[in-house]
Amino acid sequence: MLIRTPADLGALIRGRRKELGLDQAALAERIGVNRKWIIGIERGRVRAELGIVLRALDALSIRLDALTDKPKPNAISVPSINIDDIVAAARKSKP
Repeated sequence: MLIRTPADLGALIRGRRKELGLDQAALAERIGVNRKWIIGIERGRVRAELGIVLRALDALSIRLDALTDKPKPNAISVPSINIDDIVAAARKSKP
């Protein structure tokens, strides 16, 4: 799922919580917040503390990956070279 807004993150948390059969109170207890905080984050509350959000994702076994769409402008792509393959090819070409 692509997360672009606080509402997207809230929907992800709500969906996973339900998949795991947890109610809001149980999740709140696992991460050390009150149920009102869970209600807020699931509704896309914008001011949720990042540390608590990360604890919630961890409690729900949601992995957070940061991906980029474009390579860095100064990055140089270097092909992988296997020297053993080059030596083997050179040996085969000798008469």
